[in-house]
Amino acid sequence: MQSKAGMTIISCAPDGAALQRALNEVTTEKALLLLEDERRLTIDTAAIERLARGFEDAAAAYGDYRRLRGDQILENPTIAYSLGAIRDDFDFGPLVLISMKHVHLAEQPWGKLAPTRWSSWYELRLRLSRVGLVRRAAECTCTLRVGEIRDGHFDYVDPRNRLVQMEREAVATEHLKAIGAWLPRRTARPMPVGVRTDSRTRMPVEASVIIPVRSRVRTIADAVRSALSQQADFPFNVVVVDNHSTDGTSKLLDELAVKDRRLVVLRPARRDLQIGGCWNLAVASPQCGRYAVQLDSDDLYSGDETLAMMVAKLREGPYAMVVGSYRLVDFDLHEIPPGVIDHREWSDTNGHNNLLRVNGIGAPRAFDTAVLRQHPMPDVSYGEDYAVALAISRTYPVGRIYEPLYLCRRWEGNSDASPPLELTNERNLYKDNLRTREIEARKAMVSSE
Repeated sequence: MQSKAGMTIISCAPDGAALQRALNEVTTEKALLLLEDERRLTIDTAAIERLARGFEDAAAAYGDYRRLRGDQILENPTIAYSLGAIRDDFDFGPLVLISMKHVHLAEQPWGKLAPTRWSSWYELRLRLSRVGLVRRAAECTCTLRVGEIRDGHFDYVDPRNRLVQMEREAVATEHLKAIGAWLPRRTARPMPVGVRTDSRTRMPVEASVIIPVRSRVRTIADAVRSALSQQADFPFNVVVVDNHSTDGTSKLLDELAVKDRRLVVLRPARRDLQIGGCWNLAVASPQCGRYAVQLDSDDLYSGDETLAMMVAKLREGPYAMVVGSYRLVDFDLHEIPPGVIDHREWSDTNGHNNLLRVNGIGAPRAFDTAVLRQHPMPDVSYGEDYAVALAISRTYPVGRIYEPLYLCRRWEGNSDASPPLELTNERNLYKDNLRTREIEARKAMVSSE
């Protein structure tokens, strides 16, 4: 434990007991909590002093940073903290300035930090956010020396991290309870078709596979054939929303539609729709079946029983939404790490709460069409599925299938393929905003019950 600029410097131990002991020894008003090994850090003392002066009343404050890899310097801007920033991978950078007044204030209702093994900072910053503001300065506070930068997008579904994730879920659940946003197990069920209040109780088919597409001539035929090849004991169709493709996709779809009347091709009158808007168009159309099942234009079902399994699970609940599991593959359908993504962190009792901690729910997704019409997707091309999953799981139970039913391609044309930091920040900020609105809605639900 050292001192710099009139504040104590603490190296953040991952276990709660060790961090609590360090906090107990702090005698200054502010502490600089190092989230990375100090030997890899070059701290800008003047920037830290400005941070302390500028956010004197904040519970915690952080800034941007730089990453130094060899001779290469990479700017690493952070994003603003919000009520919905409860995911455990929020990037504060390598150091955070914390107010000891707020640390002690948080101890009054919640006691000392829990003896967690990996979640000390996660618990502390959630506590601090409950008693004060967490502020960001758009200024570089330090430089972090790094090795090869690794993509950690799927760390939270890695089986090796299972115990860590269970611990983080427990911390997040306690936080939701403390702020009045935790919901008990959801029990509402979709109304039976015969008594639904909407005007369309008679559906043209039992299920529709929904595929929004824009200029995916290399992959759309594979996706459509995968959907049409499904074996089921009920009638189904495939509704493709061709969002003004310019590369030959439209012609290819028209040729496929001539060969199989189950293929319905819709073309929006508007030219500004994103993926969410295309989904809303398909779901609202008279061609949409009782259940709407997702397939992306560059992905495939892993077998010919996927649709039947998804519909059977929807009926079993009955559920408003069902989510399966998928296998990551390259363009030629060879498996790539980490392989199967099954989101086994989900539980029937707490999955709808834990969904606020993680950044996705999985695939493929299937919906009760009447419910989805009541909860249209936001018209965006990233996070539209997450937004509707949050809204539906607020009221209805969500069914899960842990067997891989879906092949998710990762290739250079994929929207999730190695996004730059600026795009990652934009996406994280958007999902944090979704979570903020969802937490507010759940708090209102809790307070009204």
